[in-house]
Amino acid sequence: MTFLSERIEANLRQDDGLAIEFQGAWTSRAQVNGRIRALMALFDACGLPQGGPIAVLVRNHPPQVAAIMAIWGSRRCYVILNALMPDDRLAADLARLKPPMVVGESADWAREPLRAAVAAAGAAGIELPPGADEPPRFVAGLEAITGQDLMPADAEIAVHMLSSGTTGAPKRVPLSHERLERIQFSMPAPEPDAPRTPQVRFLFGSLAHMIGVATMFGFAAAGSPLALFEKFTVPEWRAAMARHRPAFISLPPAAMRMVLDADAPREAFEGVRAIHTGTSPLPVELADEMVRRYGVPILATYGATEFAGAVASWTLPDVETYWATHRGAGGRLHAGVEARTVDPDSGRPLDAGAEGLLELRGAALGLTEWLRTTDRGRIDAEEFVWITGRADNAIVRGGFKVHPDEVVAVLERHPAVREVCVVGIGDVRLGQTPVAAVILASGASATEAELIAWARDRLLPYQTPTRIKIVADFPRTVSLKPSGPEVRALFEA
Repeated sequence: MTFLSERIEANLRQDDGLAIEFQGAWTSRAQVNGRIRALMALFDACGLPQGGPIAVLVRNHPPQVAAIMAIWGSRRCYVILNALMPDDRLAADLARLKPPMVVGESADWAREPLRAAVAAAGAAGIELPPGADEPPRFVAGLEAITGQDLMPADAEIAVHMLSSGTTGAPKRVPLSHERLERIQFSMPAPEPDAPRTPQVRFLFGSLAHMIGVATMFGFAAAGSPLALFEKFTVPEWRAAMARHRPAFISLPPAAMRMVLDADAPREAFEGVRAIHTGTSPLPVELADEMVRRYGVPILATYGATEFAGAVASWTLPDVETYWATHRGAGGRLHAGVEARTVDPDSGRPLDAGAEGLLELRGAALGLTEWLRTTDRGRIDAEEFVWITGRADNAIVRGGFKVHPDEVVAVLERHPAVREVCVVGIGDVRLGQTPVAAVILASGASATEAELIAWARDRLLPYQTPTRIKIVADFPRTVSLKPSGPEVRALFEA
């Protein structure tokens, strides 16, 4: 028995109230629970043991929420498949994984390469009909698990989590029930005089991403209603804000830029006490502009898929005490988390405040040995963590290392620029050179030559992008981060 399965079993005994709002319509708790019970019965009918992996073709739709709850409630393992992947890549992913069971919407089962890949693996298939009152059912011809050498059961694992895929192909990270619970319970206590009545939780991030999994943990643990969004758009967000008037709201940096660019009025944040943010580092200039325009404190977090969530964050008391001196920090280490920086070559621990590779351990992570990350950063005496870049996406130009985050920071200071993504592309003579895709601010104009000149005046010669492409938007990952591989393809086409 796990904490999640215990909470979901308790929730199944309460069929009153509303559970999920999607596109302005509510699915009741009774409807969600009915779907959960029906899915559990189908899992049992196939003889899938505890810890048995069940792959879900994830979309931000209410039936997928019920599927995740059914998997955890029956003490099985959630395996994430991104339903937005092209058919051939999704079929190849299924062929590699070989899960014993796959759950997807009716529209997904009409995708012939996907259906063929499930059949070839000998997996069972479950269809999620679109109607809230339509029960899930087996896919015709895929009613039983018949394959051999399928993905094994592991009762310790809660989810095979997809990494964000910002710098390369997404990887799967197995996260245990224990780690997921430890990291969620290590989060700082609710802010003083925070609302005690359940508030509607907003979920803009994908259920295929860590923020989605963490929100599902909270949905199961607290039983709070959920406002589910297929993707972030300013009009839909503003309408939901007006309906629910949340005291706390989560917005990733990309969404903040969209809100600013749309010139959302100050009253859109009426009643909001703080904005939580994560998924990617928050530029100081963006935080300052949000606070100036809307007067709401911003509580940044730092975490990663491998940690099962955040390991450092800001709180309202920290903002009052430290914001003036610590702006730009990713947050303060949570209880039960230790961190240090080390020299990337020798592994030698560095003094407080020195930049190096970040390593973590501690009871909240269930780690007694240091775990090295791919993030560069520094830690001060008050245990605030600054993330200065990633070690695994450095561009080596003629023997010199270019860290994209430093180039991004300079270009985003240009008054015409809203957002930047810097990647490296191949070069016959130098090995790699940096290039930049740039989104301009609404109504602004700038040329490639002007932006390169701006960068050249503020960066070392080897850091200056050789090309800049102005785009309407980036190809993005499910967490709204720019997708490095797809941005790189814009320059290599």
